[in-house]
Amino acid sequence: MERQALAPLPALRYEFKRQHQATVMKNGHVCLGIDKHYYSVPYRFIGRKVKLLYSRTNVEVYYHYERIAMHRRIKSPYSYTTEKDHLASTHRFMTEWTPDKFLEWAASIHEDVRLYILKILDRKQHPEQAYRSCIGILSLARKAGNERLASACRRALGYGVYNYKTIQQILENKMDSYEDSLFADELPMPSHDNIRGENYYK
Repeated sequence: MERQALAPLPALRYEFKRQHQATVMKNGHVCLGIDKHYYSVPYRFIGRKVKLLYSRTNVEVYYHYERIAMHRRIKSPYSYTTEKDHLASTHRFMTEWTPDKFLEWAASIHEDVRLYILKILDRKQHPEQAYRSCIGILSLARKAGNERLASACRRALGYGVYNYKTIQQILENKMDSYEDSLFADELPMPSHDNIRGENYYK
């Protein structure tokens, strides 16, 4: 008797959702803190505070109860999930952060810094994905000085490794002051529980 009155089961299984508050960065992305992963939202929401609702499989972004973006949840840290139509560069809309401005800033420090920033911008599918790395690297000039940053970028260009962490490690380990013939193929060995070291085998 009751079967006739039953409604069909939902097409999608219920998933528990959590909330996270974030501000849309100038590169048009928000960070889901628990995963340290960045998701794009439409560029007109840059600078706005938004709410992220996330489940095991999806991330939804809301502004004033309106859903403005939805992405599959990706848990890889410090990487980007980007929808092309969200980006300011797709619509020729100029924000405070643009590739040309970063290249001009880098050129004012040194040509090697400009070349390094150019490599970072070229390696990303969308320029907005590189903006945080660019501003992080260029800001190191205030702490380390223009000359040291230029030397660090020159060494990193030789490694063929293009990211903020590489420049930071070179400066922290004072590798920018090494002779070019020394440690040409070495980056600092990261500490890791699975790496026992040479003394383990003695």
